[in-house]
Amino acid sequence: MQESGNLKHKGAIIGDALPNIPWEKKPDECRDIVWRFSGNPVLDRNPMPGIQGIYNSAVVPFQDEFVGVFRTESKSRMPFLHLGKSRDGVHWEIEEQKIDFIYDESDVGDPSAYAYDPRLCKIDDEFFITWCSGHNGPTIGVAKTKDFKKFIRLENAFLPFNRNGVLFPEKINGNYFMFSRPSDDGHTPFGDIYLSQSPDMVYWGKHRLVMKSGGQWWQRTKIGAGPIPIETTEGWLLFYHGVMDTCNGFVYSMGAALLDIDRPWKVLYRTDRHILTPEKDYEISGHVPNVVFPCAALCDAPSGRIAIYYGAADTSTCLAFTAIDEILDFLKAHSQVF
Repeated sequence: MQESGNLKHKGAIIGDALPNIPWEKKPDECRDIVWRFSGNPVLDRNPMPGIQGIYNSAVVPFQDEFVGVFRTESKSRMPFLHLGKSRDGVHWEIEEQKIDFIYDESDVGDPSAYAYDPRLCKIDDEFFITWCSGHNGPTIGVAKTKDFKKFIRLENAFLPFNRNGVLFPEKINGNYFMFSRPSDDGHTPFGDIYLSQSPDMVYWGKHRLVMKSGGQWWQRTKIGAGPIPIETTEGWLLFYHGVMDTCNGFVYSMGAALLDIDRPWKVLYRTDRHILTPEKDYEISGHVPNVVFPCAALCDAPSGRIAIYYGAADTSTCLAFTAIDEILDFLKAHSQVF
């Protein structure tokens, strides 16, 4: 186990400006590195008729506004993916019909199968959706779009059983990179983060173990990658979820790690404590109590602002904020790699 010292630096986001990023300044009394939006939840459990939950979802900027791929849960308890649009990233209009994927190969997946916990990643001029797809057990589905009107289903990335497929926003040494968490067919009581490479978004290999669960109690049971990694002058910033088992069930919290820019399976720093954990009523009480599950992050490079979307209690969608200099300083001062 390796422990860091209290080092100071001036880190910065490498990326584009996003002047309309959702944002709320840190309250004067707040001493935490991540702070919640005062208007949470931004999407409550009943966003439209027949839906009893909307959570663990993905958001990206698109044409001066925002689009999202949202996990919804109907009264049948079957999860599907729905498209949403917003001018400000806070107030959303969710389409009533689930996303209709176009299949190049008819046996890639079952259009009626469950779909949940999506991520959205822009690479060059295309947007890629990854999600947990039903295909003889949970695995990672992949689709692409350029306009959020036509969604083309690609080959499944991995064999069952796997979850938490998270792409990198650019190729590294000519290859696509994706995090995943090999699992089982149930409510997995284990899980570590792995990284795989692909030359074509079809064939995935060169699998590397990135981070193991364990260590601190808050992430002792399992971990999984969250939002798309953010490129910084210090390395790749990854927010992730960590889970502990208690006498009353699982508790999901948020952590952060900094990865090597060229070899992102190498962990430089990793928070030795959670940076957001269930404390508010909407995180503690819901369909699955005690869950903070980050799935998307927006960032504005010039200001260093970061807005994190997370699912709360498997029921609603919420927002939290941090700033790049604060989170990187915190990582260096409070880090253990194991």
